[in-house]
Amino acid sequence: MAVAQDSPAPEWAPTASVQAIRARARMLARIRGFFAEVGVLEVETPIASRAAVSDPALESLSTRWTGPGEGAGLTLYLHTSPEFPMKRLLAAGLGSIYQICKVFRDGERGRLHHPEFSLLEWYRPGWDYRRLMDEAAELVRRVLGRPDLRVERVCYRDLFRDRLGLDPAALGTGIVGAESLDLNRDGWLDLLLTHRLEPSLGRGCLTVLHDYPPSQAALARVRPGPWPVAERFELYLDGVELANGFQELTDAPAQAQRFAADLDARRVRGQSTPPLDLAFLAALASGMPEGSGVALGLDRLLMALLGVGHIDAVIAFPVERA
Repeated sequence: MAVAQDSPAPEWAPTASVQAIRARARMLARIRGFFAEVGVLEVETPIASRAAVSDPALESLSTRWTGPGEGAGLTLYLHTSPEFPMKRLLAAGLGSIYQICKVFRDGERGRLHHPEFSLLEWYRPGWDYRRLMDEAAELVRRVLGRPDLRVERVCYRDLFRDRLGLDPAALGTGIVGAESLDLNRDGWLDLLLTHRLEPSLGRGCLTVLHDYPPSQAALARVRPGPWPVAERFELYLDGVELANGFQELTDAPAQAQRFAADLDARRVRGQSTPPLDLAFLAALASGMPEGSGVALGLDRLLMALLGVGHIDAVIAFPVERA
């Protein structure tokens, strides 16, 4: 018997419509077609790793491998991004590469967040991050079928000064309840960005926000100057962040120092301190080529394509039904 249209979907049924599931397949085909045209190679890397991300803003999911062999009892971490193994491939001389994969992040659930989601990540050896900004925007326009969608570039510092009347070095809020929060400088900047600025980004266009504070560099190179900046960018559409890209840091000792600072911050916060990816650091030390890379959330891109407001509308079986 057919289910009435206004009846709730049964628990066995997908939360995404048949149309959304088919749209995902078409989106993936367009992406693969795009990279075939521009000569970027598709690769696969492990989902489970002996090492985990150190970034205090991220938490990994883990599992245990029971063996057989010397690795019996080994804890494996589900990757939050394929970044580290892909950079090992860059160091091995593979050239421009991309990957479409599932990634996992603990403690994330909401309208735009899910503990398991689909990510597109690609790397361009020899490219400046500004050139990659253009390619990322072109890919999004291709997927959306909007080749004439305008692209604007906005400097992080200018965004704060022009729209909030403050320099990122001087903070003010106006956010209800913010006075009760215990935040450091970057915490305040993130709060201001997400609550006061992000909703206006990418309205009627694609907004590329670029040149972040050095303290938010993550794995991006820092450009020195009177006001040093991390050569990092994020791509926004309709107030939603779609992508995060870097001019990649290739200095192994500097990256090791950042990892150590991450672990110190995690200890202060009472977070776990997972094993670092020493193979990635060795790949950097071996001479990973200069270049740029970007990660793009495919579920959010599909949401934009279909005009839906919740990530569950584009995922067949969310965690509650998995």
